[in-house]
Amino acid sequence: MPHSTAADVYDLRIVVIGAGMGGLGTALAFAKKGFKNISVYETASNLGFVGAGIQMPPNVMRVLDRLGVAPEIEAEATDVQATSIRQGSTNEELAHVSMPDIREKYSFPHLTGHRSNLAGSLYNGCLKEPAITFHFGTSLVNITSFSPKPTLVFKSRQNPEELTVEADILLSADGIKSPTRAHLLRASHGLTQTEEEDTGQAAYRIMLTREQLSPFPELIKLLDSNTVVRWVGERRHIIAYPVSNHNIYNLSTAHPDTNFASATSATYTTKGSKSQMLSVFETFCPLVQDMLNLVPDGEVCEWKLRIHKPLPTWVHGSVALVGDACHATLPHLSQGAAMAIEDGAVLAEVVSRIPKEKIHDAETVSKALKVYELLRKPHCTALVDLATHSGRVLHLGEGKAKEERDKAFKENGKSGSVPDKWASPDVQKMIYANDCVKEARERFEELFASF
Repeated sequence: MPHSTAADVYDLRIVVIGAGMGGLGTALAFAKKGFKNISVYETASNLGFVGAGIQMPPNVMRVLDRLGVAPEIEAEATDVQATSIRQGSTNEELAHVSMPDIREKYSFPHLTGHRSNLAGSLYNGCLKEPAITFHFGTSLVNITSFSPKPTLVFKSRQNPEELTVEADILLSADGIKSPTRAHLLRASHGLTQTEEEDTGQAAYRIMLTREQLSPFPELIKLLDSNTVVRWVGERRHIIAYPVSNHNIYNLSTAHPDTNFASATSATYTTKGSKSQMLSVFETFCPLVQDMLNLVPDGEVCEWKLRIHKPLPTWVHGSVALVGDACHATLPHLSQGAAMAIEDGAVLAEVVSRIPKEKIHDAETVSKALKVYELLRKPHCTALVDLATHSGRVLHLGEGKAKEERDKAFKENGKSGSVPDKWASPDVQKMIYANDCVKEARERFEELFASF
């Protein structure tokens, strides 16, 4: 990119690293806000949408609606009406929490869908925006300057020569293993560690088709429902729900990490063993066993679940981190992708409010990015901590604590609280009612003036 000739804030050169949920959402949010020069750099040679199911709660549907992609997503998604929490070993229902009024309460539904549908809808939205340019097969090598203009060095698979890019603002949504985070923490705080933290948990992600489930009437009933089911046991659980117009039943597990424990930290996924997967859940009920047995041999994949310690900063100079790069979370609240997409929307809002006469002032740009951090960090940290807490409660073994938990489950949320915080009305209100863009609009001036 040539030296910036931005005449107003919408001419600023925005560079986004990463084309996952956070990166695509950030690029689209900036384009919808009116920014004219947005470049997205992605290591993969194409997006090749894969993955399993994903939950899209009302707080992120509110953002996706503003981005213009909600109808495409909702067309294939399941509108969740209830959750059933069951004892894994017996299939006994511990709690049944009805959620028929989620849309009425929060103006948007709680959906479950295929991850590729969400990513594909965001990508399609980006392709309609002339302001957005994608650079696939391009990896970050170095950041040689954070301010006044971020200067980035990339390596492309198509070109042996390194590419130097100057931006006005760099927004990095490059995931849990974020190279940008490593550069940023080294430059801002002299830290050489990436602050990643092992959770001791791993996950299997499984998708079963209607055809596979057809011999099992009880499983077809689950597939045709609008209910999210969670089977809980000691140190492990399974969460399951329909996606893709009720044609696929998605299962995601959380269980003790044994396969990755001795592996290098660079290894986050592995081809799993079906027999080992069955042994992990051997104490679970026959219904669960039926589902796990349907997984074809050789198609078992396991993911290591990692987070990182709270970072001292998300922002340095004119560079900010987004999504898992700054607040990776366990999946027990189903808010990981939602938080990343919200981050992008808040960034677009705060950057758009930089005064025209200050767009080339590095201190002003950094202050605007710091407003983003002030808006998002307390909220995201609270959700990350709540997801960790919820996992501990779900995975209790026999004893008094489990007895108290199961007693609380039997109230079915009538007290306003459920031990599974994902299904708890009080937690839902805190998260689902939060309009991150509205908050950014209302609080920008106050926070910007606080520096």
